[in-house]
Amino acid sequence: MSSNSSPSFTGRRDFLAGSGLAIGALASGFQQTAFADTVSGEKRFKFCLNMSTIRGQELDAAGEIEVAGKAGYDAIEPWFRKLNDYVEKGGKIEELKKRIDDHGLTVESAIGFAKWVVNDPAERSAGLEEAKRDMDMIARLGGKRIAAPPAGVPGGEVVTLDDAADRYRALLELGDEMGVVPQVEMWGGNPTIGTVEKALYVAIRANHPKACFLGDVFHTYKGGCGFESILLMGPRTLQHYHMNDYPADPPRETIKDADRVFPGDGIAPVVEVIRNFMAVGAYPSLSLELFNPAYWAMPADKCARIGLEKMKEVVAKAMA
Repeated sequence: MSSNSSPSFTGRRDFLAGSGLAIGALASGFQQTAFADTVSGEKRFKFCLNMSTIRGQELDAAGEIEVAGKAGYDAIEPWFRKLNDYVEKGGKIEELKKRIDDHGLTVESAIGFAKWVVNDPAERSAGLEEAKRDMDMIARLGGKRIAAPPAGVPGGEVVTLDDAADRYRALLELGDEMGVVPQVEMWGGNPTIGTVEKALYVAIRANHPKACFLGDVFHTYKGGCGFESILLMGPRTLQHYHMNDYPADPPRETIKDADRVFPGDGIAPVVEVIRNFMAVGAYPSLSLELFNPAYWAMPADKCARIGLEKMKEVVAKAMA
């Protein structure tokens, strides 16, 4: 989640200047309503609970679904580690699917760490097999997408952006077979895909109709990027987005996942982020992704409820 890499383009300005048309194609390729939930014909954001937010409470996958449903979320973003643990202990995916449906929830994305982008062919092949199992599981839960972060690249090893794009395309083609869309995810400061522009380069270079970008408020900041880049995207690119906030201290260079705070409780321009989404007709599902030990010390239902209220407050301010 840190450091820098040697990109295959000469700089941020040259990249954006040279790829503006491609980004525009991503933004306009679908109708604006393609990824927007609608109520009475009006677009709205879906509020999603990423299960990292209540990970410290040590609930099983079924318990996490109950928390999200009772708190009033529209959707969930489970972690495959927790889903696999539930199945290994004798639970059934069908049971989880029923809980999800009973609460009126959708599964907008899921978090895994398959090594799809690494250089070693054998390790990458195993990573694609893991991604296939993940996609099968999430499809059985009615899920639509999975995160595709640059996981597993050894320290000091370089993966070029062109190679990353080819490998992302292979992952997308696997997704076509499985009925699930992998979203290229940036990890702020990651040597392989550590900035917004690198993630967009990979998505564009993959040259696949379902290529898309999984953004994150914290990771955008950690990667030294700005939020105006959202204005270069659109509903096809922005289907799902990790919501959180960050404090002024620690500084960007040393801030960690555990320092993330509820949206609106830090210094991130979260209201502008929402306004930028709306400016390009994008209404991604907003997934609350936090790793804060202070929140893990709360009862899970209280943590989830406060997080939902905070996200709704941010959206209300953006729409005012």
